[in-house]
Amino acid sequence: MSLLELKGLKISYGGINAVKGIDLTVNKGEMVALIGANGAGKTTTLKAICGILLPGAGKIFYRGDDVTGAPSYSLVERGLALVPEGRGVFGRLTVEENLLMGAYTRTDAAGVKRDLAHVYQLFQRLRERRRQTGGTLSGGEQQMLAIGRALMSAPTLLLLDEPSMGLAPLMVQRIFDTIRKVASEGVTVLLVEQNAKLALEVSQRGYVMESGLITLSDKSPALLANPQVRQAYLGE
Repeated sequence: MSLLELKGLKISYGGINAVKGIDLTVNKGEMVALIGANGAGKTTTLKAICGILLPGAGKIFYRGDDVTGAPSYSLVERGLALVPEGRGVFGRLTVEENLLMGAYTRTDAAGVKRDLAHVYQLFQRLRERRRQTGGTLSGGEQQMLAIGRALMSAPTLLLLDEPSMGLAPLMVQRIFDTIRKVASEGVTVLLVEQNAKLALEVSQRGYVMESGLITLSDKSPALLANPQVRQAYLGE
């Protein structure tokens, strides 16, 4: 059974059809990439999955249950977490307060303490900055914080929206090394990323989205070798 399944998903903004009826699956333990140009509908899809947007048609299944239109907080409680585009850190809260906000649905104090220590192990920089306010961090540090905050909810499925955006190449590599580690620890990942080469290199499977439609899907090595993908997204 798929951990996440979209069937005929459609989403509109006013008169604009942003997502035009897509099917997508993510199996437990996978890292799946969703690539495409700006405006293709990738972020809109993630927002619908996590309950921020209400689909106009179609169904979203998570853990085999129909969660179409379910409120975001209930999905977080069930192990679905989003790292949003633009990071969305709480600028006036400290790093540690930001991280603890990620655990707001949890009641297992010992588990929260353990996961906080794990996040600090993954991101040593956050440990060093734990008393610093989120708004004073660099872009790369804020991305670490956004990922760490999502991990504090103890997710089964982690949605990542453009984690490399605006970051220097060295920081991008560090962030993706951590994403690989998180995935190796058993967290399932759906990755939206404009850096198609990097996204396909770290994932097992991929989907190509164009103008609100899924136009290609395959194992990631096959997509990396696909002439159409190479020309449109890899600059070749």
